[in-house]
Parts: sequence; structure tokens; C-alpha cells
Amino acid sequence: MNISIIKIGGNVIDYPEKLDEFLYLFSRFPGKKILVHGGGILASKFGESMGVMPEMIDGRRITDKDTLDIVTMVYAGLINKQIVAKLQKLKQNALGMTGADGNLIRSKKRPVKTIDYGFVGDIKEINTDLVSTLLCEDIIPVICAITHDKKGQLLNTNADSISSELAVALSGRHKVNLYYCFNKAGVLIDEKNDDSIVPLINEDIYAELRKEDVIHSGMIPKLDNAFAALNKGVNHVWIGKAENLLLAAKGKVSGTNIEKHRYDLY
Repeated sequence: MNISIIKIGGNVIDYPEKLDEFLYLFSRFPGKKILVHGGGILASKFGESMGVMPEMIDGRRITDKDTLDIVTMVYAGLINKQIVAKLQKLKQNALGMTGADGNLIRSKKRPVKTIDYGFVGDIKEINTDLVSTLLCEDIIPVICAITHDKKGQLLNTNADSISSELAVALSGRHKVNLYYCFNKAGVLIDEKNDDSIVPLINEDIYAELRKEDVIHSGMIPKLDNAFAALNKGVNHVWIGKAENLLLAAKGKVSGTNIEKHRYDLY
């Protein structure tokens, strides 16, 4: 079975018109598909309105108990169910899920090393049988960035990580392509200039860009997860504008393609 895992960023989710446009494109995307979402921008706004200020390190959210309550309400409640309702309107039989539902994603609270991330989960196990069953029944899983430890504790888990780990887990039995969709043309040298796109990144190029400190901090987890996925059997990874999703699936649009190896041209 060919499976496409499509992750949508909060910078699209936060704007109703952009979200509607993306979901229309998603509804036309061919084949078996899974939608993964976060919603960090909206969660931060809700938190600020309640006096809980967001704290980020290298693009990852520090999650204390109050922050966990907020992201659970926003990700698993408001955003997830809005997306599912909109997809149902588009005749897409979607099922909204957290990692706790059906024991979909089990994670473990990240241990404290140099940074205490709080109630953040690192993924340990994915219920691929459940996902495969849903896809075979033409049900589209819509998965938010909340997992559980199977001991009663919900955990905030980076949506890019969920997308990557889900792709890796499913690639053992299926051909899996991974798409990261957001509001930029791809990986940019200058995040304010879409013309500064890097059309292809391999491990060598990525290391050099990191060394030169030219990649925006929010892109680092996405690229880390992209390479992790490729190194563990995922077929292809693409990063680009949400509006280009259908064209990207046909290989007809610019964006950033992530490649595992360097190709020497001689």
C-alpha cells in the first residue's frame, strides 16, 4: 500500500481561509493519506490570553502542566475537531485522534538532561495495525500532537516528530512519502525571501547550513526528522508551501526535496 503522510503547520491552521484552501487540496490528494497537525501558534495565543507565556528552545515548546492543559485543549479539541468537520464537509471520512486513542502512539516523558522540557513525550511505539486498518477502510486519520505514556499521562509531542516516526513505522510494510506543508516555499536561506529557497538538501548540505547558522530554528526539528525518516526507510520527503501540495505529489513544483546521500556530478 502506498501511503502519504502530510503534516500541516500552525502558520496555516491559524488562518481560516488558508486552512480551508489547504483542506480542499488535501481532499483531492490521491491515494491513502494521513494528516498530522500541531497548532502551536494558536496554542501560544490561547496561553498568552490566560497568562501562560510560551517558552521555546530550538523550535520546541517547554511544556509545564498549565501549558500541557492548553495544548491539549487546542490541539486535540478545537483544531482537531474543526479539521475533521471541514473534511467531512468535503466528503472525506476523517477520524480525529490523539496518540491515546486506540493506543495509537505511546511515548515516554523526555528525561531531564541540559534542558527540562516538562511534559514532552519522545515516541516509543506506534500502533501501525490500527493505522493500516483505518486506511484499508478508507478512513483518514487526523492525528494531533498529543501522545500518552500508557500510565494515564498525556504528553505534548512535536508534530514533525510524529509525522516522521509514523512514516518510519509504516515504511516497514508500505511505501511511504512524507510531506511537510507550511507557509514558506521550502527551506530558505532568508526566511523572509521565498526566492532564497534551497531546492535540495542532503546530509552534507544540511551540516554546512547548520554550521553557518543560516537555518531558522523552527526548521531544524523538521529537517532532523526528515533525515531520520529517510535513514530508516521512508521513500521520499518534501517541504514546501501548503498550496503546492497537489503539484508536489506529481513532482511538478518547486519546494525543498530532502535526499539522504550526496550525489557527485562527474
